[in-house]
Amino acid sequence: MKDKPTGFKNLVSNTGKATSELFRKTKKAVVSSLDQNDDGKLNLTDISAISERRAESKEQKRLEAERKALSPIFEEDIEKPDFVLPKLIRVAEIDKKHAESEICRGSIGYETIQKDLRIVSIYPDKTELFGLKFYPDIDCEVYYVDPCDRDFYIAMDDYFNYLKVARVGELQKIAQDLGAKHFRVTYKEQEKSITGRTANTKIGGAAKADKKTGAGIEHSHESSSSSFSSVEIAAEMECIGHKPVEPTLVYFRKDLQIQNLVSLRMADNAMTHQVYTLQLSKSSGIKVKDAMNIDAALSAMKLSGNVTVTSEAQSETRRYFEYEIDF
Repeated sequence: MKDKPTGFKNLVSNTGKATSELFRKTKKAVVSSLDQNDDGKLNLTDISAISERRAESKEQKRLEAERKALSPIFEEDIEKPDFVLPKLIRVAEIDKKHAESEICRGSIGYETIQKDLRIVSIYPDKTELFGLKFYPDIDCEVYYVDPCDRDFYIAMDDYFNYLKVARVGELQKIAQDLGAKHFRVTYKEQEKSITGRTANTKIGGAAKADKKTGAGIEHSHESSSSSFSSVEIAAEMECIGHKPVEPTLVYFRKDLQIQNLVSLRMADNAMTHQVYTLQLSKSSGIKVKDAMNIDAALSAMKLSGNVTVTSEAQSETRRYFEYEIDF
């Protein structure tokens, strides 16, 4: 057998050396990356340290997931410039899952997302930290923000009635400031009445017969009508009258009719009698669409009451103030 050429032997030898060197460098890199105590060796101490790091990373991920799920709020959070309370909040004792979580230790409340609606729950003994006012007190559970005061929250069950009384009071103050001699606020609601009537659908002068029984088929028709029904005289007063003082508008600051009344009176206009029809839904903080979202969120939280917010908001669209004022 002939000997292999010298060049081939050198190639094999060089390849072996290169592979050996690559393996040595790779081994050194692996050991270096796993060496936790910098002793240049891979031993039980390094393996133990790696295991601890993996356990810490796993625990950190678990805590992050828990923090995201429970969304606790701390005192330092509400001091941040970008922290804003949602329109709907709860005042409720801490629940079991938040009370037992280490992540929530020292929290003052938490936030949840219910049916795309953000809700903040505040613990009763922490309400003062938020600098809020509550009506009628903090003994209710669900509150909605006043449409004109971001720091004032009204109990959901009292919301529409409170705003009704507050707006009547503002109309009274407007009349007094403008120097009226008499004013009256009449609260009205547009009621829809449905009257059912039954009529036969006739073909050729006879009622259409059912093919199987031969009996005449009757089709029911409904007719509807709507009208204003005076509910109550919400406020009325006789006054002495005086030179006008420009009133501070709150709930009616965006109402063009009231703005015009103030402008005319402050310009010494010679008007003596005015009547305005003011739709309540224009100065209410909850529209029908908002109310539907609120009801869905409250239902998901099992906080629904006997009367839905949607039905109240729909009724609000049919409510009016007739504002009569004399100078």
